[in-house]
Amino acid sequence: MSADEIVAAQHPAAGWANSSTTRAFRADAGVDGTPRWADFDDPLDAIGARAHDVRQRARREAATSRFTRDERAALDTLELAPDVDRAGLRRRYSELVRRYHPDRNGGDRRHEVRLTSVVEAYQLLKKSAALA
Repeated sequence: MSADEIVAAQHPAAGWANSSTTRAFRADAGVDGTPRWADFDDPLDAIGARAHDVRQRARREAATSRFTRDERAALDTLELAPDVDRAGLRRRYSELVRRYHPDRNGGDRRHEVRLTSVVEAYQLLKKSAALA
């Protein structure tokens, strides 16, 4: 390093020139979801919005916590919300079976894997004690 480069490296503000690429100083502040800090004029509004987002995520997790990991995967397979009841489960199962069954698709068996996963998910969820 030259003498000028050493002085520049020892300066208190050294490294701040590329701070926009540093995780903590990006517009999204390194946070994986909304809100982005740059979207707010007041930092307290940004903190409040982030807290609201965290509370919503906690509510969603609490709603799904009554299900096991396999049951949550089955809900995702059937594209159902965690607040579904047994009647809603049965309706969605019937709808998906009609959609993916080879008899409804002119004998086309391309959807057979999807049909199998739907049936397995339904079999698991219909035995679940977590459903109301």
